Amino acid sequence: MKVLKVVGLVLAGMSFAGIASAAMIQVKGSDTIINLAQKEAEVFMQQNPGAKISVTGGGSGTGIAALINKRCDIADASRAISAKEVDMAVANGVNPSRIVIAYDAVTIVVNSGNPIKELTKDQVGAIYRGKITNWSEVGGSNMPINLYGRQSNSGTYSFMQEMVLKGDYSPKMNAMNGNSQIVEAVKADPSAIGYIGIGYAKEATGVTLLEIKMTKDGIAVNPTDKASVMSGKYPIARPLYQYVSGTPSGMVKEFIQFELSPEGQKIVEEQGFYEIPKEYADANAALGL
Repeated sequence: MKVLKVVGLVLAGMSFAGIASAAMIQVKGSDTIINLAQKEAEVFMQQNPGAKISVTGGGSGTGIAALINKRCDIADASRAISAKEVDMAVANGVNPSRIVIAYDAVTIVVNSGNPIKELTKDQVGAIYRGKITNWSEVGGSNMPINLYGRQSNSGTYSFMQEMVLKGDYSPKMNAMNGNSQIVEAVKADPSAIGYIGIGYAKEATGVTLLEIKMTKDGIAVNPTDKASVMSGKYPIARPLYQYVSGTPSGMVKEFIQFELSPEGQKIVEEQGFYEIPKEYADANAALGL
């Protein structure tokens, strides 16, 4: 499994105990991560009665922008921070540090009445670019493909665009606010295709989780197959991030350490995601976490 390069530098000796408020840890960002982060915060606050944590969504871009503008302590992101965002942060006195808190398999879903059970990664990309527009082109019924995806401030939107589409989305795609909205839309539309985080997929009803092949002659892999996801065989997998400024300290550090602890990682699994692969755990450790 390839380890993603950390974008940005952490200034030696710089600590960051919290931007928004000494009394309240503010966590903002990814809608893919929000349920997980809220559950982690709930358990942490139960164990630490003096701790106060607010977790809100709005998309990875919203969270990173809030960190850049010193309006949150932790930015949840389902994509890596961009070089442009790092430059903006540094110019504003914020030095982004990356922590990986979980691992995700982006899951392609279709209506449960659709006979299609698998696609290649390239076929998924071509469908979302609008190059493939009818299910019959990939072995299905003769009906148009209706696209459901995320809004442009979503980290999953950006991740799919960069790693799967490798181009622009079709203008016909329906932009949805979150994973749950995509599931509901696909359930109601026999022609639909959507993408969601694995944490929203395992208990979803009325949809089929497609198996994905790297190539036409490759092996189709189910996103619920943990071993295949962790080994890199599932071709649309990614780390889930939290970004802070500098080196975390105080209650922010304690909360992040809880998320990375065996108890915190058990919550990750209970929420339907996967524990941190060793490569990313080692990177976290380099930050003293």
